Amino acid sequence: GKRIESQWTGNTKKDIYAINVNDGSKELVKKDMVGFMSSQFISPTGKYIMWYDSKARNYFAWDGDSTRNITAKIKFPLWNEEHDSPSDPPPYGVMGWHEGDSAVYVYDKYDIWAVSPTNELDFFPKNINRQNNSEKSGVFRVTWTMAGRENRISYRYLRTNTDQNFIKSSEQVYIRFLLDSSKISGVLELSLIKKFLWDQMSIINAGEYTYSQFGKSKDTSIFIYAKENYRESPNLYVNLGGIETVAGSLSNRTYSGKDKILSSLNPQQKDYNWGTAELYKWKAFNGKMSEGVLYKPENFDPTKKYPLILYFYETHSNDLHDYIPPTPTGSRLNISFFVSRGYIVFSPDIHYTIGHPAKSAYDYVVSAAKDLAKNKWIDAANMGIQGQSWGGIQVAQLVTMTDIFKAAWSGAPVANMTSAYGGIRWETGVNRQFQYEKTQSRIGATLWEKPNLYIENSPLFHLPKVKTPMVIMHNDADGAVPWYQGIELFTAMRRLGKKVWMLNYNGEAHNLVQRNNKKDISIREQQFFDWLLKDEKPAKWITEGVPAVKKGKEWGLEIVQ
Repeated sequence: GKRIESQWTGNTKKDIYAINVNDGSKELVKKDMVGFMSSQFISPTGKYIMWYDSKARNYFAWDGDSTRNITAKIKFPLWNEEHDSPSDPPPYGVMGWHEGDSAVYVYDKYDIWAVSPTNELDFFPKNINRQNNSEKSGVFRVTWTMAGRENRISYRYLRTNTDQNFIKSSEQVYIRFLLDSSKISGVLELSLIKKFLWDQMSIINAGEYTYSQFGKSKDTSIFIYAKENYRESPNLYVNLGGIETVAGSLSNRTYSGKDKILSSLNPQQKDYNWGTAELYKWKAFNGKMSEGVLYKPENFDPTKKYPLILYFYETHSNDLHDYIPPTPTGSRLNISFFVSRGYIVFSPDIHYTIGHPAKSAYDYVVSAAKDLAKNKWIDAANMGIQGQSWGGIQVAQLVTMTDIFKAAWSGAPVANMTSAYGGIRWETGVNRQFQYEKTQSRIGATLWEKPNLYIENSPLFHLPKVKTPMVIMHNDADGAVPWYQGIELFTAMRRLGKKVWMLNYNGEAHNLVQRNNKKDISIREQQFFDWLLKDEKPAKWITEGVPAVKKGKEWGLEIVQ
């Protein structure tokens, strides 16, 4: 019975049992739990069982006798504050347990809280970041508070000893941090004292990078890690003991880390016109400020005009410092490839209003395009959009709502929410109702309760308004979005006399897997956008198409003179 309702809820209610490993006897701890629990929620000695209750929005602990709400005194949300779908927001998670099960550490958006599993009266939840710290930088010493929320800095534990399942007093602890405003990130080394507060702090490395692949020597303080940004591929580095320079206020600091590069993965990049990535902020049509990542060619000239492509899927601003190799992709826009060829690309964050995802996409994407078009270096007459899956349906929605885009590319879109609602994901067999009622599609109601919202947010019903030429990619082995959705969109647009093309890679998945197909779609995407946004000659597949009976025999990639 509990599994049936997952068809529309997306998850099942869980019963939690404590099982005696000696005799196999079991005791019911929590019935019909709606929330989150994993092995990390069980204390290292096995004394406590903890879970997050999505309805109560708090953590609870069972001590073998009774259950307590152990986070009720924390006055900040322990769940995703930016959650904008109809489901219960997920928690930020658990950092781990202190030795002896004396405390458990949980996250809010920014800070780390030490919580007593017994909820003792003399132990209040403690924000362990809230005290001054001193860091030494060359001949300078800078004192600052680590408080995350005030400074909009998020802290997350970096586990370096996989053999240890708890945190000891006075041991060195490693924490990743991210500044909301600038997306600067880094790694801190801290000493934890018995009062559940940080004692001393030093910066292992920090800067305008994304860090990954951490490793620490068992017997020394030597750290290795990969770091990358849009200009630098993810090479391996070893830290040489802290920071060389620190400048600026806490919320807007610049760092120069002391590290040594150990690898050189892409030396050939210097021979190509690469690019830059920057944070761009603007006001959306709903009056709210938003941000996204703006990619410009390395040889950018502000006196020239550049065609613009907007690529979007939920939010991407935290990807500001990610390296994007120019390899053929399975679906998403090959950003570095297009930027290198003289395009400007913008990836805007989109935030949603429940029931109106199409309007939300319009509010953010179109407002971003119009804001960027105010710059003299944007060719406002030559702007395009590209998206895949959830981004693909939003591309298809946008061309029914505006004609400011000259070219559109929609990958694996849902055309008709009324027919997609009752379908299944062919790969998993999971019914699709839950995603409309509870998750990404964000309708927040059944088809029978609010059919008007299903129609409002389905491109199929608004196609007579389309003026923008659009390519649809939808593959017949798509395990996530049934490919007949692409067929509905294509046949409707063809019936209405719209400019539309449909690519179907036989046997291929939701996102292309085979490299030869990835290369093929990369070429076609380049040809399509170059034709419409750069006024270059079209390819034969664009002007004449390739009939299904000639697939694999003719490719239609030759340019029509």
